[in-house]
Amino acid sequence: MIPFLSLKDVTALHSAEITEAVQRVIYSGWYLQGQELERFEKNYADFIGTNHCVGVANGLDALIWIYRAYIELGVMQPGDEVIVPANTYIASILALTENGLVPVLAEPCYDTLEIDDSQLEKLITPKTRSILLVHLYGRCAFTETIDRLCQKYNLKLVEDNAQAHGCRYVDGRRTGSLGDAAGHSFYPGKNLGALGDGGAVTCHDQVLADTIRALANYGSQRKYVFKYTGRNSRLDEIQAAVLDVKLRYLDADNDRRRAIAKVYVDGIRNPKLTLPMPLENEQNVYHIFPVLCEQRNDLQKYLERNGVQTVIHYPIPPHKQECYKSWNSLSFPVTERIHQEELSLPMSPAMTSEEAQKVVDIINCY
Repeated sequence: MIPFLSLKDVTALHSAEITEAVQRVIYSGWYLQGQELERFEKNYADFIGTNHCVGVANGLDALIWIYRAYIELGVMQPGDEVIVPANTYIASILALTENGLVPVLAEPCYDTLEIDDSQLEKLITPKTRSILLVHLYGRCAFTETIDRLCQKYNLKLVEDNAQAHGCRYVDGRRTGSLGDAAGHSFYPGKNLGALGDGGAVTCHDQVLADTIRALANYGSQRKYVFKYTGRNSRLDEIQAAVLDVKLRYLDADNDRRRAIAKVYVDGIRNPKLTLPMPLENEQNVYHIFPVLCEQRNDLQKYLERNGVQTVIHYPIPPHKQECYKSWNSLSFPVTERIHQEELSLPMSPAMTSEEAQKVVDIINCY
């Protein structure tokens, strides 16, 4: 069986340094808000290209705190609207409704799976305060059109960078530094994954960073003094130490992902499958390698029988989920088509070219 993603094999790539880092924390006797977190936050901010990085408990919290901070700072208020892709993972939307903000769903492009910037301006109303841009599957969703709209209508551009660690825009800037703030997830399966949950916010704004850090620490900027009604949402020392090790190899690991993707792109010749159209000069980091197939479920079963594990991202779009019942009657045909056809092929920096070629050969016989 070729696994979709073997976390054991991914960890093994840097196991000696990870083990040393974990032991260092264990023997230090300091497990929260210490030197390991400080070091990782600095290194990750430098890597992304922002002035600030704030470690938090997970990627969802990262997005929640960004919008909560904007509310606390008077930039937004509950009831304001935020444009967000309709085909995103539900965490992007949960972060908005958690803050009493109103998600306005935008269709993606079928060819790229990213938000369709040509559809955005007609969604902007006097209550729109932000665009939440999601770099789905590891490719950059930022465009000059989105940047222009944010400037024209004075909108905060927030990036959900949970799936695109290390990705670059065409001008060389990394995702996570392109907007006003960005949320990052370090869930174990991400390109930069911890050994448990973890997340971070990156931004250029000192006041925003300080507010987020306080919100994620019970609302406190000074011990036993609480400015906000916050929560406990902190990145611990062990996860920070592990992430700092893996960060050193992230670009190389992403290059390996691109090599696997090239085997797929060059080799898959089955007319029943559609591969997302590449973008000119893009630096896709292939967190996921998605293909589209009208017979998606049959294809998945065929691959499973032939020793290839796959995953569907995602079988039910957010507007059809029970938790958002009021949206269930809405129609987003492009989103719905993607959710009916998407299948993710095996992808990881621990995967061999021979395994990728085997996947190609099996697909071409379908």
